[in-house]
Amino acid sequence: MKAILFTQYGSPDVLQLKEIEIPTPKDNEVLVKVHAASVNPADWHTMRAEPFLARLANGLFKPRHPGLGADLAGRVEAVGKNVTQFKVGDEVFGELALDGLGSFAEYVCNHEDDLALKPSNMTFEQAAAVPLAAFTALQGLRDKGQIKSGQKVLINGASGGVGTFAVQIAKAFGTEVTGVCSTRNLELVRSIGADFVIDYTKEDFTRNGKKYDLIFDAVGNRSVPDLKRALTPEGIGSVAGFTNLTRLFQAMFFGGKQVGLMETAKSNKKDLLFIKDLIESGKLTSVIDKTFLLSETPEAIRYLETGHARGKVIIKIQN
Repeated sequence: MKAILFTQYGSPDVLQLKEIEIPTPKDNEVLVKVHAASVNPADWHTMRAEPFLARLANGLFKPRHPGLGADLAGRVEAVGKNVTQFKVGDEVFGELALDGLGSFAEYVCNHEDDLALKPSNMTFEQAAAVPLAAFTALQGLRDKGQIKSGQKVLINGASGGVGTFAVQIAKAFGTEVTGVCSTRNLELVRSIGADFVIDYTKEDFTRNGKKYDLIFDAVGNRSVPDLKRALTPEGIGSVAGFTNLTRLFQAMFFGGKQVGLMETAKSNKKDLLFIKDLIESGKLTSVIDKTFLLSETPEAIRYLETGHARGKVIIKIQN
């Protein structure tokens, strides 16, 4: 089978399309023929070993795990002897831990608890766009942000991979949603349910005098004082990831209980099924910007690194 592998850290040029053996599922695993995967910032951070602390997880001088890709959607080809939730032929989706081969491959093995049946109203490409970004949005809003019905919620970075899911999930919780994005994405963010949109090229949401009960920052490009200025006295700022260490240290030492970094999103069956229910009830859908072939994975990652993707970037692996 074909897979994207890397043996040294660096730019997308280090990625190679290799021919390797099809893996064999362990007792609690299923073998999935991958039809589609999606690209996340975690992939290029892992590939480049940036920030440097990433090397602690994947090898100081060279990658311990040669694969990339977390999200996947595909069809079950084989099951381990203890698997009870799936059978051969089932269409599934889920998240693969970034500690092995990765989902940029024609076949992968994954624990059955990290998969669910693919939503019936989604294609493989649409389903592959969901897991990591939707987990991040859901857990950032619910766990760190403590979202409640009736709140005024602002999503910074509303047109990105995480942001497009955050807008829809916040609406599903019964809140009034304001999305922040660039001029070219205003209509997109309105179309997925935002009640109000702010063009950041023309208006600074931290200085327009409006206050929010919850700010979910999917970009991490605003300082802690900026976010606090736009929050109500009891409001919460949940940040998916800061763009520099200065802002991270601000959150650690000056954010207090009001503004802070959400915990790293964790794949789990309960949340995956919750997200699936939102999809099948029509409350959540994928926004896909571009689709690339497996052999074009370096170009896909280069595109995501520009920071201008509208929604998700997909790797199509099987027809």
